[in-house]
Amino acid sequence: MLPQEVILKKRAGQALAPEEIRYFVEGLTSGAVSEGQVAALAMAVYFQGMTLPERVVLTEAMRDSGEVLKWDLPGPVADKHSTGGVGDNVSLMLAPALAACGVYVPMISGRGLGHTGGTLDKLGSIPGYDVAPGPEALERVVREVGCAVIGQTAEIAPADKRFYGIRDVTGTVESLDLITASILSKKLAAGLDALVLDVKCGSGAFMGTRAEAEALARSLVGVANGAGCTTSALITDMDEPLATACGNALEVANAVRFLTGAEVDPRLWDVTVALGGELLALSGIAANAEDGEARISRVFENGRAAETFARMVSALGGPTDFVESFSLYLEDAPIVLDIPPPSEGIVQAVNGRALGNAVVELGGGRRKPEDAIDPAVGLSDCASIGAVVDGDFPLARVHARSHDDARRAAERVIAAYTIGETAPEVPDAILGRIGPKDVTETA
Repeated sequence: MLPQEVILKKRAGQALAPEEIRYFVEGLTSGAVSEGQVAALAMAVYFQGMTLPERVVLTEAMRDSGEVLKWDLPGPVADKHSTGGVGDNVSLMLAPALAACGVYVPMISGRGLGHTGGTLDKLGSIPGYDVAPGPEALERVVREVGCAVIGQTAEIAPADKRFYGIRDVTGTVESLDLITASILSKKLAAGLDALVLDVKCGSGAFMGTRAEAEALARSLVGVANGAGCTTSALITDMDEPLATACGNALEVANAVRFLTGAEVDPRLWDVTVALGGELLALSGIAANAEDGEARISRVFENGRAAETFARMVSALGGPTDFVESFSLYLEDAPIVLDIPPPSEGIVQAVNGRALGNAVVELGGGRRKPEDAIDPAVGLSDCASIGAVVDGDFPLARVHARSHDDARRAAERVIAAYTIGETAPEVPDAILGRIGPKDVTETA
């Protein structure tokens, strides 16, 4: 089989045979296919697209390019994936809550991408927490605690790593087909029985419109179920930060307050409980999503989710008393300033991407892949759409290394907010659901 013949076939808009797709992925892994040929196929897929069966084969081949975890556990193995947002720390609460309900959660997460925060960067702000344990440690923690939130290892879907690196420099990252295969090849390599997807849309998401989010959700749900993993997706709003905190240590602190019930952001609660309820139903633990939401709510309210989170942190090398004493372990920024609004009024709209970029500029995200993360910086107490702001109620609070950094971040935050005189319509946090039955052959 010749790589150029596969490229020519896709360039002409024809569907590739399963053996052609597997051949190309094997060449990706071994290096038998050149970077130029990979780039050419990526561009052909970008313009011509793939059918659902093609996407399933591509995803399975990329999944199988490395280690696929296998579990022998007394309960279902499941996970959640978010397409990325600002102030999205759901994984920190959801993984232990699911574990407290009897689901085993080997959550393979990523670092920040662009203006969005990464779960691994957040957990990296906890002293001693090992985001990259070996396979034996991962299995031990999942078996003993019920969940482990860690990063992708070199053994997981190596074909995806090479493919993504080439797409990143050839203008083909936005291909719906290749995004689908990239996301799911890593998730399905964790050996899951069920998966729930949080597909976000709005100013703080990669998918700006609901139509774009629904198209991605249909592709992901169709491929995941085609690959044998029971999957559904929720479309959620990202026109403003999900939590009132944006930044690594700040979002961890926000998560601990959520888990202990000390302070719970309403929209964050709605999304976390809805995703948890959906996944408990998919896993067979709950009769339906409503029953699942009730179960998830209970483990938050009775403290079992917080207890499980504390055990996970300790089992992965963090402090044994982290939940009780998190403020002693999380680094504080030396400069903390309130950001007053330019005028009194009611928040009409928030540019989530601008707030995410403000955190990146403070050092809470990366401009280049090799950049170090400053865990202490970011924004807290971010005003939500519909909030009244004035001299006593600021837009947000900035946590910075210097006064100059704080001033620049304040300018970005002020520009990100639209203030008016009337109460706006506040969007629902949950906008829709895409289940297996909602996906057609051409999704």
